[in-house]
Amino acid sequence: MRRSQLFLPTLKENPAEAQIVSHRLMLRAGMVRQSAAGIYSWLPAGYRVLQKIAQIVREEQDATGAQEVLMPTIQSADMWRKSGRYDDYGKEMLRINDRHGRDMLFGPTAEEVITDIVANEINSYRDLPKNLYNIQWKFRDEVRPRFGVMRGREFLMKDNYSFDLDYDSARHSYNKMFIAYLRTYARMGLKAIPMAADTGPIGGDLSHEFIILAETGESEVYCDKAMLDLDAPGEEVDFDSDLQPLVDRWASIYAATDEKHDAVNCPVAADDLVTARGIEVGHIFYFGTKYSTPLGAVVQGPDGNQITLEMGSYGIGVSRLVGAIIEASHDDDGIIWPESVAPWTIGLINLKVGDEECDAVCEALYGEAKRAGVDMLYDDRDERAGGKFADMDLIGLPWQVAVGPRGLKDGMVELKNRADGERSTLSIDDAKAWIAGKSA
Repeated sequence: MRRSQLFLPTLKENPAEAQIVSHRLMLRAGMVRQSAAGIYSWLPAGYRVLQKIAQIVREEQDATGAQEVLMPTIQSADMWRKSGRYDDYGKEMLRINDRHGRDMLFGPTAEEVITDIVANEINSYRDLPKNLYNIQWKFRDEVRPRFGVMRGREFLMKDNYSFDLDYDSARHSYNKMFIAYLRTYARMGLKAIPMAADTGPIGGDLSHEFIILAETGESEVYCDKAMLDLDAPGEEVDFDSDLQPLVDRWASIYAATDEKHDAVNCPVAADDLVTARGIEVGHIFYFGTKYSTPLGAVVQGPDGNQITLEMGSYGIGVSRLVGAIIEASHDDDGIIWPESVAPWTIGLINLKVGDEECDAVCEALYGEAKRAGVDMLYDDRDERAGGKFADMDLIGLPWQVAVGPRGLKDGMVELKNRADGERSTLSIDDAKAWIAGKSA
């Protein structure tokens, strides 16, 4: 993409309304603009990040055998009355009426919708297990929306729902999602910490939140210091094996509370804990027959008897992750994107637009990126070099390639790693080869 053509309204000053780093940087880097309290429009750069995060989530869900569907944002109140949650959910639910006076709502989650579908379409144990997921906009009417996309009212969420015949199968499905979540966050350059959590309005008796550590995190968490360097399980984990011991190990090596260390229930000794700040980026639940019983999700079992399905649900805040990644990865100059979710991988800076050689080399490098399928943002604006460098640092692309008359006298261009600031020089041919190699 050429910078001269891109809609990227950057800001030099910090917006007064932005209270946390991610909100400030998303506004300054031209990623979002507020439409109403807690509701944002996603501009091209921000939307590219959102799409890349959603794609990683999608790929890891698909790898478990989950299948993607698309459910409506507007839901009937009748299903929520059947489950008993319509009156219990509280004022966060945006209740509306259609033109015929029917009670509707803007879905904060979709347990009722998906359970109703399965109840009507699956009748035999032979059709199980099933896991269906949805990446869709949700709405929760927060009393005080704040912190930009971190605590907005409208948000993009991946929510999926497992349906199994018995408890052991349901726990197996839960375990698969547990591992899939760890892998998902690892691909985004994040260290996710699972912790036992309250089930809240979703219900059930088993739940884990996934927390990433950031100095500006919203909650205080206590972590087992010996386990902070554990990596997400690799491909050697067999989804068809019993994953319970692995999940139990991960679930027991961390402890966290919102306020203080729970010395009674925590499996980790107080001396082995370190205090940090954390941001919730995912939540998984097992709740048995809480929804399948009132909504009639039953199948005929192997013996001919009717069996009520066991269920779990699994959420990832896709739009929230954009802010969370920034909170965990930034410096005084701006955002530092991991390559996997960056809006563009490389920023190409022409330091002297109008100079015949600079223009020619930049066009050659830009052309190489297009041929190789590498995401490149080419700053071809006729503006001062300092402003271009500042903009590139602000929007946080992982790599910068700068082309100027001084370097070209020796046939060289400059390469900068945004994460560590390290600079090196490359010949033009080597730069082309390096760019082509980023397509791998």
